[in-house]
Amino acid sequence: MQKLEKQYHIQCVEGDVGRYVILPGDPGRCPAIAALFDNAYHVSQNREYNIYTGTLLGEKVSVCSTGIGGPSAAIAMEELHNIGADTFIRTGTCGGIDLDVQSGDVVVATGAIRFEHTSREYAPIEYPAVADFGITHALWQASLALGYRTHTGVVQCKDSFYGQHSPGRMPVSYELLEKWEAWKRLGVKASEMESAALFVVADTLHCRCGSCFHVVWNQEREAAGLDQKMSEDTSSSVKVAVEAMKILIYQDKEKAGHSNA
Repeated sequence: MQKLEKQYHIQCVEGDVGRYVILPGDPGRCPAIAALFDNAYHVSQNREYNIYTGTLLGEKVSVCSTGIGGPSAAIAMEELHNIGADTFIRTGTCGGIDLDVQSGDVVVATGAIRFEHTSREYAPIEYPAVADFGITHALWQASLALGYRTHTGVVQCKDSFYGQHSPGRMPVSYELLEKWEAWKRLGVKASEMESAALFVVADTLHCRCGSCFHVVWNQEREAAGLDQKMSEDTSSSVKVAVEAMKILIYQDKEKAGHSNA
């Protein structure tokens, strides 16, 4: 591909973003996330990519929306990494699968089921999509410290939102329904659309990535007749991501201090 002055999709150059980046799906969530930074300013917006940069604990940090699904999320990570980013936290929403996962809870992904295709263009299917341990631990710490009901475990990633919510009308319903039953039996916590691709792309680029989610709804609790209320306040997973990023920045500074001693 011809070398361009700016990254082709995110329209940024080196220096526009920090090494630490939070990745929501929705461009509309970026201003609220940037408001939790210090000295935040708008960098660029193109297609689904809305980018702000500021600081946390004196370190440059950014937020970049990815749109929905693995393909656009992988593009964001690739281009952000090209201009210096190496630590990523995906924050967003999910639907619960395990019956203990309730609306309003926070799920921290330890790994992801690769029921999507983007990651297959990076690694063979036998390769697991696993979150960075340090980021996962920081997200778990942050969520508990903020008082959220928190779950850790594997999440399922898919390419089709309606393949999950209307599987019976799909010509491949036999596969969708059988796989969903397997996810339930395995104790999978929730379903979302980006983590599997991001974890595998991060490993390909030799950088760090983790994910946390606000649970909007659990269709299995609904099917079981269990009480729940839809929760669309996504601020919980955003706060967890920002606090976890602070933990990582502090740890990185401590590590750098020891290595320079």
